Amino acid sequence: MLYMNTTADRLIDLVRSHGLLRSCDLALLGIPRVSLTRAVRRGQLERVGRGIYGLPGREVSAHGSLAEVACRVPKGVVCLLSALRFHGLTTQAPFEVWLAIENKALAPKLDYPQLRLVRFSGAALTEGVEDHVVDGVTVRVTGVAKTVADCFKYRNKIGLDVALEALRDAWHEKRMTSDDLWHYAKVCRVANVMRPYLDSLA
Repeated sequence: MLYMNTTADRLIDLVRSHGLLRSCDLALLGIPRVSLTRAVRRGQLERVGRGIYGLPGREVSAHGSLAEVACRVPKGVVCLLSALRFHGLTTQAPFEVWLAIENKALAPKLDYPQLRLVRFSGAALTEGVEDHVVDGVTVRVTGVAKTVADCFKYRNKIGLDVALEALRDAWHEKRMTSDDLWHYAKVCRVANVMRPYLDSLA
């Protein structure tokens, strides 16, 4: 009985410190899956999504869906419309989570939240990525300047008007420098596309 209590305590402590926990991580932590089932039955934990568990009654922020996605797809990077929303640079509220994954990575399958996958490679995937903690979970999100450059690269998917609005708002709110923006414009290979818009801001 003492072993069971100790295991249950470890499980609850882990969820408290990580915000959300994936059932597939339990084996690596030396915790039997039955502990999860028992904790749910006792009301100590609740199933948040498929294979994801959290504390019942926990506070969920406006970006809670990003935490769920980060838990399920830890190598993914929140980008484009979802990153704009996270940084407060758009009035749009995308019902899908826009997620960048590596070019050759297998597409993750989630029932919820819905994903809109974009495939990045090399520096476009690794540069300009920030770690933010959302509901206790570390979420990888493209930074402001990288997000704006991405919007111009994918202007045919999201609309040039959205990219221009993001550029204007981020610039007027001093959320990025021209050097940062120019750097990511080169990384995303949209320097020539962005040049006239950048010149108009200067």
